[in-house]
Amino acid sequence: MISIYYTEDNKLLKSETILPDSWVHLVRPTAEEVEFLHKELDIDIDFLRASLDEEERARLEVEDGHTMMIVDTPIVEATEEIGDGYMYSTIPVGVALTENNIITISLKEVPVLKYFYDFRMGKFSTKKRNRMLLQILYRNSVLFLSYLKQIDKNSTRVEQELHKSLKNQELIQMLKLEKSLVYFATSLKSNEVVMEKLMRMSFIKKYPDDMELLEDVIIENKQAIEMCNIYRDILSGTMNAFASVISNNLNIVMKLLTSITIILSIPTLIASLWGMNVGVPFANNPFGFVIVIAISVLIALGSAVVMVRKNML
Repeated sequence: MISIYYTEDNKLLKSETILPDSWVHLVRPTAEEVEFLHKELDIDIDFLRASLDEEERARLEVEDGHTMMIVDTPIVEATEEIGDGYMYSTIPVGVALTENNIITISLKEVPVLKYFYDFRMGKFSTKKRNRMLLQILYRNSVLFLSYLKQIDKNSTRVEQELHKSLKNQELIQMLKLEKSLVYFATSLKSNEVVMEKLMRMSFIKKYPDDMELLEDVIIENKQAIEMCNIYRDILSGTMNAFASVISNNLNIVMKLLTSITIILSIPTLIASLWGMNVGVPFANNPFGFVIVIAISVLIALGSAVVMVRKNML
């Protein structure tokens, strides 16, 4: 799907045709739409296709006067696994600057661009393509920070649930959160390389405001990397601790069941001996059955006392 936007009098308007100083936004484009954009704006078709590859790494290229960038952006995906039913991940987003237009392309609807075409980002102009590119990067870094805070809150909530239940479901949720942090850490480091390369570009150095905004973007991205590393270390340590607790609880349960089995086996053994078809003590005693039961109970109680004193029960 191709959507075309342009700003006029501080309003975001939609157009049916590609105009000068407009923003061309593609989401899940067909092969025909990719070919059309390639011919219409002379954008490298390999770049357009690479932006739709979920495994594509972040990078920055300049070719034929066009600045083409791929960055990773965070998303929340629904899952069918046990737990909350969602997981944080990242997908690539392509941003290209031509002489007259800015082009964005992604495989899915992404929150970072939704802020722009819903006009929630605030003041931005499709005529100022370089500034809009930096605003997209800034919003992307802020979005990473926002999702990282959500992950931290979710991990705290799951940790509290683990204190009560210690079930596999909570550990699976923790594993999903740790997996999300791995995705975030990899993407943030890739984006950092792109931003540092962008800092050396001549069109950024022309305007001090753009340089200052890019520096803010790099600072936000570095902060996100630090937060991601901290949360990942905490989450990993928490998972290891709770895995040990669960294993220890299982050992305690097994020890208890083993002790109970030993205690119950004593009356069974005595009953088996007195049940043989041979002469046994108390066979002719009218109180023989009671005596045998009493002996079994006393030995079982004695065994239980010994096990309690040795912390085995």
